Amino acid sequence: MGKFEITGGLRLKGELIPQGAKNEALQVICAVLLTPEKVVISNIPDIRDVNKLIELLAALGVKVEKTGHEEFTFQADDVNLDFLNSDDFKKLASGLRGSIMIVGPLLARFGKGYIPSPGGDKIGRRRLDTHFIGFQNLGAKFIYDSVTKFYKVESDKLKGCYMLLDEASVTGTANIVMAAVMAKGITTIYNAACEPYVQQLCKMLNSMGAKISGIGSNMLTIDGVDSMKGCKHRLLPDMVEIGSFIGLAAMTQSEITIKDVGYEHLGIIPDTFKRLGIKMERRGDDIYIPAQEHYEIDTFIDGSILTVADAIWPGFTPDLISIVLVVATQAKGSVLIHQKMFESRLFFVDKLIDMGAQIILCDPHRATVIGMDKKHSLKGIEMTSPDIRAGNALLIAALSAKGKSTIHNIEQIDRGYQHIDDRLNKIGANIVRIE
Repeated sequence: MGKFEITGGLRLKGELIPQGAKNEALQVICAVLLTPEKVVISNIPDIRDVNKLIELLAALGVKVEKTGHEEFTFQADDVNLDFLNSDDFKKLASGLRGSIMIVGPLLARFGKGYIPSPGGDKIGRRRLDTHFIGFQNLGAKFIYDSVTKFYKVESDKLKGCYMLLDEASVTGTANIVMAAVMAKGITTIYNAACEPYVQQLCKMLNSMGAKISGIGSNMLTIDGVDSMKGCKHRLLPDMVEIGSFIGLAAMTQSEITIKDVGYEHLGIIPDTFKRLGIKMERRGDDIYIPAQEHYEIDTFIDGSILTVADAIWPGFTPDLISIVLVVATQAKGSVLIHQKMFESRLFFVDKLIDMGAQIILCDPHRATVIGMDKKHSLKGIEMTSPDIRAGNALLIAALSAKGKSTIHNIEQIDRGYQHIDDRLNKIGANIVRIE
């Protein structure tokens, strides 16, 4: 496994361009399976999870061609369904959480979709019930093989229906929508996720010939069509990386401009960081963060301690909870961090405590952070990245710390952040990658 050696305490200065959205990429790349025609997708980030998914599609027989900078052309005109029963498929698909989203389009177009128990972050339970209950509502037969640990759905012809999702799952909504676009009749999905990633997927599917209305709301209506065609699609900037860069600027007292952020798609993210005391200015579609010696956490209007909690969109994304927690360690004031969705995502705080942060882990979902107002710097230590988001949060902590830090298992960081060491080094960081 690789590692980063980080010399902290340096002030950064310059411009950062966010990568394409990882979570959107995983959805829209799976959508290419819906048509035999060419689909061109641009702004694709060069990260492990996305590259693994592209490798999986190529192994399925999808023709994949890199046709430009961060642009790929896909053509699924000769999909090898027999590959779904192979050991190679099990090996490739089980190593990637996002592989679950190939099931919906395969079921819609070919009448069957298989997937082994998928991998990904170890951040607590991430159940798949919403996906498969949705497929069953559309008329598919669900089979689980407890020996091979394969999930299978099959149907001669899906039929539209009304369904109320048991949770507003982003990947579940995406998967069900992709299955429903070619179902016979009208499908209504209530309690659908409405994150920008899902909105982007729906817009892409409509450009491919689907008939989806209600985009941006929690009720989607899909009038099934007989076939889908090719299209061109560009990914949004990654809002999680944008939030991370805002936190990085504050923690390292740096002057940073984040370019081309797609501000209208950021929702509550900028305001949440402003409540931590971080100053920023919108300049067109850029965000400018000045160098700040101090930042002070807001309180609620009655003077009580601020709580930052994750929520389904348009609430605060759970993927930035780790960043908010790290940023709060050097703020003036206190904040309660409430990670509702994943019960293991806060366990990385033991590394921050070892670095000198004042944090009380109340339970698996809540942590109270007592900010040190930069009076006491974090200190460099040796640590291991447990998952994508915590790994990036620890990298930000290390960049702000006094002395040298080492982060092991950086493959987790590489799963979600494109060449992050090279990009930050260009604006003044000192990160050495050791393979």
